[in-house]
Amino acid sequence: MKTLIYDLDLPALGTLLHTWGQPAYRAKQIWQGLYQQLWDTPEQFTSLPKTLRDKMAKELEFSPLTPTRKLDSSDGQTRKTLFRLPDGHQVEAVLMRYDPAPQTDDDSIRPATSRRTLCISTQVGCAMGCTFCATGQMGFTRHLSSGEIVAQVLYYARQLQQSGESVSNVVVMGMGEPFHNYDNTLAAIDRLNDSQGFNFGARRFTISTSGLVPAIRRFASEKRQVNLAISLHAAQDAQREAMMPVNKRYPISELIEACRDYVQATGRRITFEWALIHGVNDTPETARQLAALLKGLLCHVNAIPLNPTTGYQGKATTRERAAAFQRTLEQAGIPCTIRMRRGIDIQAGCGQLAARPGA
Repeated sequence: MKTLIYDLDLPALGTLLHTWGQPAYRAKQIWQGLYQQLWDTPEQFTSLPKTLRDKMAKELEFSPLTPTRKLDSSDGQTRKTLFRLPDGHQVEAVLMRYDPAPQTDDDSIRPATSRRTLCISTQVGCAMGCTFCATGQMGFTRHLSSGEIVAQVLYYARQLQQSGESVSNVVVMGMGEPFHNYDNTLAAIDRLNDSQGFNFGARRFTISTSGLVPAIRRFASEKRQVNLAISLHAAQDAQREAMMPVNKRYPISELIEACRDYVQATGRRITFEWALIHGVNDTPETARQLAALLKGLLCHVNAIPLNPTTGYQGKATTRERAAAFQRTLEQAGIPCTIRMRRGIDIQAGCGQLAARPGA
């Protein structure tokens, strides 16, 4: 099989070219072509000798993702793409457009500036088994390589470039548990963050984890500027275990202790994600339990009414119950935002991504 060029960092690319008898500066030329010009075929590298372009075409893979289906939401603000990988497996990724708009009674919080946010995947399926998540309902197939993760971002960057736009944020919240694929996920972020290439700021990335405590502690020790989000969804172990099996291994007390240590080590705020499920975790009493759990922790709660999936019978909370939940948290001194639901009509919302053969 060919080597995926996006799996190579700059030193590895330089080493490869050295074995081909190429001068050292060729690596930087290729790197800038990939990540600054967003070229995705050897033929586009016209500054290189034809013999080198031919060698690249023979030895390197430039197109690990084949888009097989694109779905646009009815409001035109969300696009979901299903990609086929070289081994036939499939993953989904999402582009979300956020534009300033007048506030109305039916709107949630609107951005002050335009944003183009990507939601990318790190695995085919997921091993965490969260009951309300379509990806978790699939089960786990395999990790994505760092290059397959990178390629999702570059695919959408090329799409946006055609209309004079660019990626503004990347959330690693698609298919899979990023910290279960820690090395490849962070290698992809490092590659996209490289100042000589795509140069995407670390603080414009957000990684979401279901709560793998050892990985959170490792992440804290590395003192990265990448944002961290924790999928919490319950304030008591029994309820969280019923929703998220990972809690049996890493109960809430261990998880929150790791979060407090993370904040102390990095000085950075943690976001806690909370899917508001009607009659399950959307009551003022639950909000009070959550506030007590998070007291004194530099954090923010992002709550969103549950997005529907075929494998889970729970229903989204109402607007009124969401507002009461938010109000209870804020009265206790815990900042809380009720997030907009995006792409629900094309199953592109949080927890809805799934890719099955023949889908």
